[in-house]
Amino acid sequence: MKKFAAGLAALTLAGALGASVPAFAAGQGDLIKPVDKELTFVFVPKVIHPWYDVVAEGAQFAVDEFAKQGIKINMIWDQPPQADVVDQNARIEANIGRHPDGLAVACLDQATNVQLLKEAVGAGINTITFNSFCDDAFPFIGPKSSEQDGYDLGEYLAKRLDGKGKIAILAGSLTASDHVQRITGFKKALEQYPDMQIVFEQPDDDILENAVSLTESALSANPDLAGIFGSNASNPIGAARAVDNAGLSGKVAIVGMDDLPEAVDFVCKGTIDALKAQRQWDMGYWAINYMVAMNENHTIPMFHNTGSRFLTKDDCK
Repeated sequence: MKKFAAGLAALTLAGALGASVPAFAAGQGDLIKPVDKELTFVFVPKVIHPWYDVVAEGAQFAVDEFAKQGIKINMIWDQPPQADVVDQNARIEANIGRHPDGLAVACLDQATNVQLLKEAVGAGINTITFNSFCDDAFPFIGPKSSEQDGYDLGEYLAKRLDGKGKIAILAGSLTASDHVQRITGFKKALEQYPDMQIVFEQPDDDILENAVSLTESALSANPDLAGIFGSNASNPIGAARAVDNAGLSGKVAIVGMDDLPEAVDFVCKGTIDALKAQRQWDMGYWAINYMVAMNENHTIPMFHNTGSRFLTKDDCK
């Protein structure tokens, strides 16, 4: 009887403890919310540009993958025709009002973009950033700092020119953090070469035609120009067009960013000496994946570094 009483007491205690187990003590899988509706994701890049076409290709690939799983995604690209801070902010604000299931922004101006992105998060919108870093408060896909790319290209150009000569810089957009950081890195690299002198530095506002005309001006003002650095995806192409038209291909060294088809053609031709190419296809692919994950209540990384790689004529073989 004593054993029975003891057993009964143990069962009673176990029952009491069991009754006190909170209802939320379930499997972690129960935290995930299946997607049961069509999702709308909005991308707001810095400008209409072929570089973002590659981002969109990666995003579309992910959209097609999810469609096979039964998750339908409506992807919208809302792009300013030019790199204009006021225009981009107006588009971000308008899209906050639409309350999409995901908002992906390439920051053009950290100071003003951050406030709007905080508004988006406050409105309950799943918000991420890509391409150009904005703030640690938001998940980011891309290189958090682009200074190393600029430094690497500065080092490459210095070695190509034996540490001597006059240099021009096409500065892109003065508010875009990635453009600014590349120029900072490029200048740091050149500090080691006192016989290299920066004689021209102008923003082209990420407009190809501006890059062509600015390069023509730099060549006119400096007939002995030795090299050109392009801080974004379009200005190496603009520089190459102007240099090629002037019959100076191979005589004026050019280094710059990214692997747009025309830029790669100029590398293979020998007009552009080197490019640092980002992996923007991955930016689009992972942006879609992470925004779906956020809608399902998954965790996602706050920083996904997609990196970059050198492209030279050796890669044309």
